[in-house]
Amino acid sequence: MKNSISCLLLVALTIFGSCSSENAVVTNPETLKSPEMEAFAKAFKNLNNPENKLTDEERRSGSTELSDRRKKTLIPASLELIKSTGATDQEIERKTKGDMSAIIVWAIQINNSKNSEIKNKVQSEN
Repeated sequence: MKNSISCLLLVALTIFGSCSSENAVVTNPETLKSPEMEAFAKAFKNLNNPENKLTDEERRSGSTELSDRRKKTLIPASLELIKSTGATDQEIERKTKGDMSAIIVWAIQINNSKNSEIKNKVQSEN
């Protein structure tokens, strides 16, 4: 009898514990990323596509900076991410003077900031 009561109590506690954790929703950081952030990340991943890999000439140059050809693959997504913050074309031109590196760096800063915000939000919710 004592064994069956202990077993019943154990089952009840397991069910209670299981039900009480159902309300705990785990927020996936990926679902909080904007389409512009996703496109920006995808643009960087696309640098590894065969058509965007370093050419022999780019390898020989020994430069650690992206070539203009590879920067151009990042510019559309970079501009969209920057514009998603409310920046206008005129503001972008004034701040970067059309320099592709400056545009990409600005977009990286925005992306890092937004990722930090998402991380903090997820940590506070979980």
